[in-house]
Amino acid sequence: MALSGKPRVLEKRCAIVTGASLGLGFAIAQKYVEAGADVMICARSGDSLQAAHARLRELASPGQSVLAQCADVSNPRDVTALVERALGEFGRLHVLVNNAGITGPAGAVEDTDWHEWLHTLQVNLLGSVLLCRAVLPQFKESAYGKIIQLSGGGATKPLAMLSAYAASKAAVIRFMETLAEETRPHRIDVNSIAPGTLNTRLLDQFIAAGPDRIGSAFHARSLREKQQGGVPLDKGAELAVFLGSAGSDGITGKLISAVWDPWTALPEHLEDLRRTDVYTLRRIVPADRGLSWGTVE
Repeated sequence: MALSGKPRVLEKRCAIVTGASLGLGFAIAQKYVEAGADVMICARSGDSLQAAHARLRELASPGQSVLAQCADVSNPRDVTALVERALGEFGRLHVLVNNAGITGPAGAVEDTDWHEWLHTLQVNLLGSVLLCRAVLPQFKESAYGKIIQLSGGGATKPLAMLSAYAASKAAVIRFMETLAEETRPHRIDVNSIAPGTLNTRLLDQFIAAGPDRIGSAFHARSLREKQQGGVPLDKGAELAVFLGSAGSDGITGKLISAVWDPWTALPEHLEDLRRTDVYTLRRIVPADRGLSWGTVE
């Protein structure tokens, strides 16, 4: 039965949410269903996916579709089948939420398993690119679409001993910024979400790796986040709803923090967002830190 009293800002919109059987992915899918969207979820694990599907169907209104399909986002055949089924069932797509991701190997880069290192990029970076490639023809044909990428701490700062994870997250955010420029003429908005440190399976994996594998400082910080409960999943999920809705039309090419940025007010600042590089990855020069050197006369 659908929950009442919640704004249905995604009514008549159709979305794919990847990695949606657990954690933040499931929280996003739940918020999407509550906001009125037809939703296709995917994950690699059949058992957890079936359980998530059943829970989401209980929240759906009569006539609202919730579909589920096992898929490995790094497998081109799985991605093609996922998008083709969604289009076949829904008729069209409005939103893609790229949430699927893995932590990858922990440890010094020269000591990590090379195949695990590559697999991290295949899932976190190439998997997101594959999904974008699959939905873009229909988005361009409709002259409208929303692509939402989940980020991670490695996108904006180094993460020693987690090089594959950090590199993949930085790369996928720059890809999204680039894709935003490519698709701007087609009214396709492409944005990324920094959800904060979440108390999810990924955090448990960081902790389980131990200080020798991920560094004592990062391990201690992960333990503190675990003890404090982490950032509520709802914060990132609510931002994902906003970015999938008509209320965010025209906001594109940005990396937005669910915790620190005033994202509900961003529609009031569209011109500033269009003409500046705020909320993007960029190089820091000495003047940005109040230093007088570093400028060529």
